[in-house]
Amino acid sequence: MTDPRWNSGGWDSHNSGAWDSQNSGSWQPPPPPPPSNDPASPVRPYAVTGGRTAPKVKLAMEALVSSATAEHREFSHITPEYKAISQLCLQVRSVAEVSALLRIPLGVVRVLIADMAAEGLVRVHQPQLEAGRPDVNLLERVLSGLRRL
Repeated sequence: MTDPRWNSGGWDSHNSGAWDSQNSGSWQPPPPPPPSNDPASPVRPYAVTGGRTAPKVKLAMEALVSSATAEHREFSHITPEYKAISQLCLQVRSVAEVSALLRIPLGVVRVLIADMAAEGLVRVHQPQLEAGRPDVNLLERVLSGLRRL
């Protein structure tokens, strides 16, 4: 099996820093990745949550989150993840939306939002359950939305 970077003249330098047939004998390192403004962090999720995998308070993925940071003027003590969540939740969002939009795993977002709620940085509005079951109206709206997809 041949390497996809190999062509008949040598290594393709456009794919990696390897053999360049144009500059016979010279090796060039691959270019650095472009800087990213993506809020998704290259830091491992367990490092962001301090090793915790479960939130202190159980959060449903459909729970709604709104930012309460307008009441807090001091932002120097909060992490970049907290800032991103606070900014995103200036509009009410579900926990699942926050996870998807920030490209952070759902479990990590649950831990972060629970911590932020404990500090008063966000407000969490849990769905009302009747006898441990979701509201029928909510399920009908979800089904209707899925049918429109």
